[in-house]
Amino acid sequence: MIFKVMIEQKLKDNDVKPTAVRINVLSVLMESATALSAKELENRLELVDKVTLYRTLKTFEDKKLIHTIQDGTNELKYASCEEGCECAPQDQHVHFHCQKCDETYCFTEAHIPSVNIPKNFTPSSVSMVFQGICENCQ
Repeated sequence: MIFKVMIEQKLKDNDVKPTAVRINVLSVLMESATALSAKELENRLELVDKVTLYRTLKTFEDKKLIHTIQDGTNELKYASCEEGCECAPQDQHVHFHCQKCDETYCFTEAHIPSVNIPKNFTPSSVSMVFQGICENCQ
């Protein structure tokens, strides 16, 4: 019950109306040790249609509650942001995709290094994903 109240407050603090669907989606993402695809979220949530789920994920991404990961599987993955994350280049972290179990992990302590890009190039996102075998599959 305390966790639900915390989720509701987190949504309110980020100017997101705390509906039942939003509370459930954010709860699943925050409780997950790995990033999840929309399909995996659908399977974990009861009675949530795809349109509502995708709108919820887009709202969360816009409000910096979650971030997306392209891990090379052709499925966008979603993970909850750490407290205080701005999803800005200095806050972006490394991800690890296990080629055996297909899970994707956020390494929030390992930041993506700064790279000098010519000034007439404007990146819109940056990503660093390591591929290999996770500790659970070793």
